[in-house]
Amino acid sequence: MWPVVGIVGGGQLARMTYPAALELGVRLSVLAAHPDDSAAQVARDPVVADEKALDDLEAFAKACDVVTFDHEHVAQEHLRALEAAGVPLRPGSDALLYAQDKVEMRARLSALGIPCPSHRIVAGPGGVASFLREHGGQAVLKTARGGYDGKGVWLVDDVTPAEVVAEPFRAGVPVLAEERVAFRREVAAMVARSPHGQAVAYPVVESVQRDGVCAEVIAPAPEMPEERAVEAQRIALTVAAELDVVGILAVEMFETTEGDFLVNELAMRPHNSGHWTIDGAVTSQFENHLRAVLDLPLGEPQARAPYTVMVNILGGDLPEIYPAYRHVMARDPGVKVHWYGKSVRRGRKVGHVTAYGDDLESLRERAWHAAEYIRGDIDE
Repeated sequence: MWPVVGIVGGGQLARMTYPAALELGVRLSVLAAHPDDSAAQVARDPVVADEKALDDLEAFAKACDVVTFDHEHVAQEHLRALEAAGVPLRPGSDALLYAQDKVEMRARLSALGIPCPSHRIVAGPGGVASFLREHGGQAVLKTARGGYDGKGVWLVDDVTPAEVVAEPFRAGVPVLAEERVAFRREVAAMVARSPHGQAVAYPVVESVQRDGVCAEVIAPAPEMPEERAVEAQRIALTVAAELDVVGILAVEMFETTEGDFLVNELAMRPHNSGHWTIDGAVTSQFENHLRAVLDLPLGEPQARAPYTVMVNILGGDLPEIYPAYRHVMARDPGVKVHWYGKSVRRGRKVGHVTAYGDDLESLRERAWHAAEYIRGDIDE
C-alpha cells in the first residue's frame, strides 16, 4: 500500500505540496477549514473540518500513515493527545513548540549556544522602558505566540506613544523584548531532515522584507563568501538536529553589519523563503518535506542555475488577475507564475513569480515586472 500523508491546514503551502506528492506517488490528504481553501481546491477528497477541534484531528489522523502541517497553530495539548494515541507527527510536538512559542525558542537556542539577539520577557510598559534604556532606546516587541507576516510585532523606541507600547500586552500572552539589530540584510538557511537523521542543506538565500512581509528572495544570497554560507547552514543543521526536527526547517537570520548571524525566527514546514526551489532547485522544498516525513532518502537540494529570484504577488488594484497572465507570458516566457487560488485582497499573498538564470539584475527586473503587472502597479 502506498502511504497516506495527512497535512493539517489548507493554505498555499499544502497546495504547493500536492504536485510533489503526485510525483512521488504518495497520497496527500488535506484537512482544510473551508472547502474553498487554497489546498482544498486541488486536493483529492479534502477533509473539511475544524483543525482546532481534537475530535476532528483524531478522525482525520486515523486515515493517515503520518501527519504533518502547513502551519504551526495546532494547540500543543492536541498535538500531545494525538501522539499519545499513537499518531506519527512529523515534526513532533516537542519540536513544534519552538516554532510556536518565541519565548521557548529563544530560551532553547540560547541554551544551545545558537546566536540570537539580546532579549527578555517584559511584564508591561515599565519593563519595556527599562529594556529600552539598556539597548540604546530602540527595541522590537513580539507576542510569544500567534504572530506571522509582521503581525504580533511592534517596533518601539523611547518616544513611542504609550498606547502603542501597551498594545502587545492586550493579547494576554507573554511579550518578548528584543534588541533592534543593526543588520546588513536578512537571510534564510533551509534544511530538510529525516527521522533517522539524514539531512540536506539548501543554498542560503537573501530575503527582502517590506512592511514585515517577504517581498523577494534571491538564491543564493549575493556576495556571501562560501565560508559564511557554510556557517549559516551549520547553524540550521545544528538547530534541526538538537530540536529533533523532521521535515523542512527554515531558519531566518540577520546578517549583521559585522558579518555575524543572529537567528530571528524558525519555521518547521515549507516556507516562503524556499518557494524558489519549485523551479530553481533539483528537489523542491515540498518534495523534500514529504521525503523527510516518510523517511525516504532525501533529494538533491542544489540550485539548477547560478541565480533564482522569487517575488511574491500581493493583492493590489486588480480584482481579477487572470487576464494579466497573457501579458506576462507573452512578454517573458521564461518567467514562472504560481497562483494560490485565493481571492484578491490588498496586501494578501496570492501567488509568486520566479525567474532563474545567470544575470541577477536581469532576473530581478523580469520577476518584479511580472509581479507588479499582475498586481496592477504598472500597465505596460
